Amino acid sequence: MKKLLLPVLFGLTIISLTACKHPGKETETITAVVPENTDDISKEVYMDSYGEKIEVTINNTKNTATIHLNGKTFDLKKSDALPEYTASNEEYQYSDIKGNITFLKKNVDMVLFHLKQAKKESGPAKMASY
Repeated sequence: MKKLLLPVLFGLTIISLTACKHPGKETETITAVVPENTDDISKEVYMDSYGEKIEVTINNTKNTATIHLNGKTFDLKKSDALPEYTASNEEYQYSDIKGNITFLKKNVDMVLFHLKQAKKESGPAKMASY
């Protein structure tokens, strides 16, 4: 009996060790589908003579403008009735007319940011000789 007990225990140990091994977990791969952004977006940063910066993000597809000035964000809608690019909401108005950039508070007519960009100078004029 003692001779039989040792091989039986050894056999049970081997069977239990091989039976308890689980197959390795399969790694799950999750692929997130990122929708393509097909909006026509332009972003500009302007600095005036006082050193203030304004960040203007224009979404031409949705006709919106997002203005970042002094840590605040302003969402504006494009106004088709006003000249060139002008966007406004109930309180604020942004305009970019021939390089003259203005951001103002409408109800008190207070200009929050103004920049008149210098015109791009062309090279010296060439004259034709005959």
